[in-house]
Amino acid sequence: MTEPMNGRGALAAGGLAAILASTCCLGPLVLVALGSSGAWIGNLTVLEPYRPIFIGAALVALFFAWRHIFRPAQACKPGEVCAIPQVRTTYKLIFWIVAALVVVALAFPYVLPLFY
Repeated sequence: MTEPMNGRGALAAGGLAAILASTCCLGPLVLVALGSSGAWIGNLTVLEPYRPIFIGAALVALFFAWRHIFRPAQACKPGEVCAIPQVRTTYKLIFWIVAALVVVALAFPYVLPLFY
């Protein structure tokens, strides 16, 4: 009835939290670079006070995803998702992409002044 723990939920939560953490700072810059402008872009900074919460949630979710994704294949029962090499490789790739998003969310406010 229940799905085995494979890190998918924690990985998705980490990705969502990383995107939310970078919305206040990176979002307006990306929108302006894509040619979208307007006074409403300034409203995205309303999420700035919640940035540490989103980053903390992303780090906790990445920890749990790492624990499930990078465990030895011997710990998986035959037939489980974590026992299939292609799935393990895909999850590891997605994990590192999400980890890169979290690093961007962490570093962006400190690197941003270098561009202005």
